[in-house]
This record gives sequence, C-alpha cells and structure tokens, in this order.
Amino acid sequence: MKTLPYWLAVLALLLLPFSASAQQQGLEIDIVGGNASALPIAIVPMPYQGSAAAPQTDVGSVVRSDLERSGAFRALPEASMVERPTRGGEVQYPTWRALKQDYLVVGRVVDAGAGSYRVEYELFDVAKQERLLGLALTARSNAMRDVAHQMADAIYEKILGVRGAFWTRIAYITQTGLGKDARYALMVADSDGFNPQTVVRSAEPLLSPSWSPDGNRLAYVSFERGNSSIYIQNISTGARELVSSFRGINGAPTFSPDGRKLALTLSRSGNPEIYVMDLGSKQLTQLTNQFGIDTEPTWSADGSSIYFTSDRGGRPQIYRVGAGGGSASRVTFQGNYNATATVSYDGKKIAVAQGSGNNYRIAMMDSSLGSPRWSTLSPGSLDESPSFAPNASMILYAAREGRRGVLYAVSADARVRQRLVLAEGDVREPAWSPYRTPR
Repeated sequence: MKTLPYWLAVLALLLLPFSASAQQQGLEIDIVGGNASALPIAIVPMPYQGSAAAPQTDVGSVVRSDLERSGAFRALPEASMVERPTRGGEVQYPTWRALKQDYLVVGRVVDAGAGSYRVEYELFDVAKQERLLGLALTARSNAMRDVAHQMADAIYEKILGVRGAFWTRIAYITQTGLGKDARYALMVADSDGFNPQTVVRSAEPLLSPSWSPDGNRLAYVSFERGNSSIYIQNISTGARELVSSFRGINGAPTFSPDGRKLALTLSRSGNPEIYVMDLGSKQLTQLTNQFGIDTEPTWSADGSSIYFTSDRGGRPQIYRVGAGGGSASRVTFQGNYNATATVSYDGKKIAVAQGSGNNYRIAMMDSSLGSPRWSTLSPGSLDESPSFAPNASMILYAAREGRRGVLYAVSADARVRQRLVLAEGDVREPAWSPYRTPR
C-alpha cells in the first residue's frame, strides 16, 4: 500500500497491514553500509576482576557497537588485538600504532559492594601517547548497559567535541495480529533497541508518539474512544491524562521545548489546523486558518516557531509559523512532496519524508553552510516518520520490507545505516528521545 500523509491515514484509518508477532522480543541490529573515513579505535575487552558473580553485560562489546553504529568510528576486531591491557600502565603504544589505531580504550569491571559493579576505563590518543579520559562508573547488574552507553557518550564527545546520544531511548508503535485480532502497543526501548518495554496496550490503533523534553512522558494518539484522542502518559508512574478529544481529528501532538505546551492538529472548526495547547490551563491558541490541510507540527529548538505540513499550495510541503501565531512561510521548495518534518537541535537541518511518484524516501535540507543543500538519506520506496537524535548525528525512520515494518537509523551524512527489526513482527512511527539525565 502506498504511504499516505498523516491526515489521510487518520481520516481513513488506512493503517498498513501487520503480521502476527511476539512483541516481547527485542530489536535486532544489522549494520548496513560503512564509512571509509571513520576513525580507527580499539576497544579492548574489559574483563571482570571481582570475586562475586560476573555481570551479564559485556560492557566493552556494547561500547564497541555504539561507536561503530554512529558511523564516526571503525572498531578494531577483537581477533586482531595481539595485546589486551586493562589499565594505562599496561599499554604498549608501538603495538597499537602498528595496528593503525588512532584511539585506544582499556578498562575492567570490579566489585563495588552491595551487589554493584564499578567499571574503570581509560581513553588514549595513540599517536600522542596521551590519556584523554580516565573515569569510573558504578551500577547494579541490570543497569550495566546504561553504564556502557554513558561510556560511549563520553568517548564520542571527548574525541569529536559533540555530545553522544547513545544513552537515549526510542519510542515506536507495534501491532500484532490482523483484523479483529489486531493489538497495538506503544513501546519504549534503548537507542540500540535493547530492553523494550510496553508503555500502552490497546485493541484500537495508536499513533504519533512524542517525547516530553524531560523524557518522562509520551504524548500519543489513541482510537480507544472510537474517535482519535490525545493522551499524555507518564512512563515511570503509568499515569495518563486525556488532553484532547474534540469532535473530528485530534492528532500529531508534540511537546514544546519547555514542556509546558503541546502543538497539535485539530479539525474542530471543520478543517485540520495547527493549535497550541497550554497544558496547565488547557487553553487553545489556533495558529493556522487556511483552506487545505495543516498538520504534523514540530517545534523549533528555541520554541519560537512551529514547522508543519500543509497542502495549501496544492501539494504537501513544510511551512513555518510563529508559536504565537501570524502568517506562515513556506520552507521547502525542492520536490513536490515534503512532509513529517523533524528539526535538528540547532535548527540548521530539517529531515522530511520526500515523495516522488510512488517512492517515499527520507531527505534532509541542510542550511548550516548558508544556502539550503538537499541530500537523500534512505534508499527505500516507503520510508517515513523521520526523527533526529538529540545531537542530530543520526536520524531514525520507519520503512516497509514486504509486509513488515522496520526501523532504520541513518547517519546524517548517509554513510551508515543501522537496521532495527522487531523479531518476527512489525514496528513503525519511531520517535527518538531527548538526552537523559543521570540520577
């Protein structure tokens, strides 16, 4: 089935067919493509050196996987490591220079008491023979993957000068069964697809998950009341709030950067328009009033404006309007179909689902060097729902492979794609979370 704009999908409930699956299983990772200019780095295995039971997580392996899938690094295979130091004093720099490695990570896992573990690790610049990082992180066994992601974030930032986004999460929608047996779920998982958790289950369609800026809540669309309605779900407590159930369309919610407002699409006046709701008072401000369909709002990083999809010019394109209202201006001009915008944290990049004929691919408009430059990021024919990582280094999107829905994460330079597949199942409508804050 042809991919449809969000508003048509809501109006007609033209949800793509899903195959039965066991959604308890996690997401598989398959790296597609590569980057010849990636930085060589060796992440030496980090053995457990304690006396209690060893943690189940292989910390070094998780760090290696994180850095590789970013597209910025090329990790040395373990089989090529002729030495395996665990601390700086054991490092022989000539060995790693001979292996043509730019950077080296060594470490070990030790007991921290009370059932916890401490990971001690160091990052070295091989050419300069200089230690760049020397840190220790402590956690219980069930949080060791979190530790590994935070390590990868620190290494990424120290070398590249950009905050890493590995210790983040993704939200997505799944469906199991067909017809009357269809069941839907709003899921949350780590950014690499591990630790999937069900946030909401429903016998009716779920759509459009959107993260709050603190990462504690998800806004989404549910049809459990018969008509589309917007809920906000607290991930930690399970509490949820119905925030919009007007007659007609209630769709495409997205939190403002300060978390106090929600941009959404309503057709309460008879035509789909962009509104902003103050979540404290539930007061609505209508931003658009135009013949045609206005939908899929997304905020600029500073909260001053809202980007949205509109067919007011005859075909779907991205427009921008002030967060307080006013006249809207068109943003995209290349291609006859641009929809579902996601905006980078600095506002210089906008990724969209770009259509041409029956093909829909993820494209990006980059204005960081002045005049907008377009690039195509995905090779599929039914790609949709792009979502930037909080550091804008990668973009998550949904694709179709036969009757199955899958997720991909593609680097912003399109050199590396990572495929995430729900085992034996189907997944779509991804949303990448904001940064997490250590507790």
